[in-house]
Amino acid sequence: MKHFKVLGSGCKNCENTASMIEKKAAELGIEAKVEKVTDMATIMGYGVMSTPGVVVDEKLVHAGGVPSIDAIADWLKDEGCCSGSASSSSGGCC
Repeated sequence: MKHFKVLGSGCKNCENTASMIEKKAAELGIEAKVEKVTDMATIMGYGVMSTPGVVVDEKLVHAGGVPSIDAIADWLKDEGCCSGSASSSSGGCC
């Protein structure tokens, strides 16, 4: 099971990000747990300065803006996580 953390204040973009991850996981038939993290000290601990941030299995994969559906699909399939580096806001990697 994949464990996602959506880091942010609970704003609309953060809610949309969590919803998109849940929806894509269901479409792909992949079991995923999505946790919303709103504690600013915890968010800062991941080095996120711009939200929403996305952490997959304790690796930061995205920060700043809503990620693309393609990026989410890659994270679910283990294709988009590169050594814990944050992706750009365009959903790319490294």
